[in-house]
Amino acid sequence: MAKSKRIGILTAGGDAPGLNAVIRGFGKTSMGHYGWEIIGFRDGIQGLVENRSIALDRAALSGILTVGGTILGTSRDKVQKYMVDGEPRDMTSTVIQNYQKNDLDALVMLGGGGTAKNAKRLADAGLNVLVLPKTIDNDVAGTDVSFGFATAMEIATDAIDRLHSTAHSHHRIILAELMGHKAGWLTLGAGIAGGADIILIPEIPYDVSSIVEAIKGRSARGSTFSVVAVAEGARDVSDSADLEAASLLVNSARSPEERRAAKAHLANVTDSQREHTFKLARELEAATGLESRVTILGYVQRGGTPCAADRLLATRLGAAAADMVADGQFGYLVAARGDSTEPVPLEDVAGKTKLVPPDHEWVATARKVGTELGN
Repeated sequence: MAKSKRIGILTAGGDAPGLNAVIRGFGKTSMGHYGWEIIGFRDGIQGLVENRSIALDRAALSGILTVGGTILGTSRDKVQKYMVDGEPRDMTSTVIQNYQKNDLDALVMLGGGGTAKNAKRLADAGLNVLVLPKTIDNDVAGTDVSFGFATAMEIATDAIDRLHSTAHSHHRIILAELMGHKAGWLTLGAGIAGGADIILIPEIPYDVSSIVEAIKGRSARGSTFSVVAVAEGARDVSDSADLEAASLLVNSARSPEERRAAKAHLANVTDSQREHTFKLARELEAATGLESRVTILGYVQRGGTPCAADRLLATRLGAAAADMVADGQFGYLVAARGDSTEPVPLEDVAGKTKLVPPDHEWVATARKVGTELGN
């Protein structure tokens, strides 16, 4: 009689709506359809390194489809730079030992780009690993969409909807800062869906004068307010150039000393631009004479019950991951492709970020309906 498989699963990186739905989809398919045993590692890579796990039986999966966050907990630790007594250590060998101690046949990791890098390291070390794409930023390379994105976009859209009424009532400029350090998918999508007058994303450095001109044009047409959807990673042309130059120094550093110095410089540049949305608000108020206010949505975008689209996507991807384990397909990201799924090699995903192309249909659509993109 063939040995029943024993599969480990963990959630890593930032939390996002739909994580529990994926755990449920993978667990129910694995247990009900294939008869396997599932264990969950606590707190992402931490649990994997420290060998902290729980059994995921049917009772553990019951009722979690609509629950936000993750029942397993999560962390942003890295396998190769795991902090021990204040020093980074490569814990790959420890993970391998724990994989073997738990008699695992495979490990399923739910996360974004950083998780894909961790997973590739483990796959290169000989472990059977799969990754499912999670992020509210929708910036995981190789997949059409990541679970968590649809819910975050609904939350952000609802916020922009609500900000319209207060902006209109007080004749103000309201800036809504949304998450997205490098990729502007969330801000662009929610901005279009919420009817934001101006949308600013990291991929398109903005010129303040263009924004001022757009707001004054609205005033001339009788609109006494403006709503600006701005990604936390959006920057004006000057700040964007400074960031790019600092990043190039890091990438071109030849020695460890040069790299440390370059990273320190990059951190200083980043810190100096940390409150860029408030800076923009002050500039717009001075140039237009309209009161400007900032609302930072922050972690509210990550929380709460996943929407129907994310529940469906998460369940589909979880079930597909179980099928791939059954077929012996490892070293892949389980990517969403339309209404289907597709295995994408981890080497095509790890260390890569899916950015908004300047010619993307959403960008073109925003311009066609008269939305100012800052350039």
